[in-house]
Amino acid sequence: MSDANTALEEKWAQEEASKAPLEKAYEKIGKKKSDEEKLNPEKLSSDLLSQLPSPTGWRILILPYRGKTRTEGGIYLTEQTIDRQQLSTVLGYVLKTGPLAYQDGDKFPTGPWCEEGDWVLFGRYAGSRFDIEGGEVKILNDDEIIAKVEDPEAILHNY
Repeated sequence: MSDANTALEEKWAQEEASKAPLEKAYEKIGKKKSDEEKLNPEKLSSDLLSQLPSPTGWRILILPYRGKTRTEGGIYLTEQTIDRQQLSTVLGYVLKTGPLAYQDGDKFPTGPWCEEGDWVLFGRYAGSRFDIEGGEVKILNDDEIIAKVEDPEAILHNY
C-alpha cells in the first residue's frame, strides 16, 4: 500500500512541477481534486514577479480575477468560458505599481487609491491586457481604479 501512495505522491509532485509559475499561485479551496481554486497571493513567488514586466510611469500591473470553474449546480465550465470570464472581469489583484503611480498631489490629494497586494475594481474596458505563461495580466493607469475590495468572493461575477 505504501508503494501505491509513494507513486501517487510522485505523480502529484510531477504535476505540480509542470505547472506554469502563475498557476502555482492558485490553491484548492477544498480537499477534492474537483474543488474550486482560489488565488493565494502569498504563493506568488518573487521569481514570478521578477519575470513580469514592471509598469512604467503612472501605470499599475493587475492580475485579473479568475472565476469559478463550475456552477452552483455542479456543472463544469469549459476553458473557453473561463477565459471569456477572465476577459470580462472588472476585479483584479495589484501585482506592481509604476514609480509615478499616485504621485500627482493635485489628482490624488488624499494619497494612493490602492497599493501592491490590494484587490481592486476597474472599468470593463480599462487598460491593456496581454498573455503570460499560465494566464493573463492587465496594465492600467492609476486613475482607472474604481474601488478597493476586501474580499473578491463578495463580488458577484455574472457573465
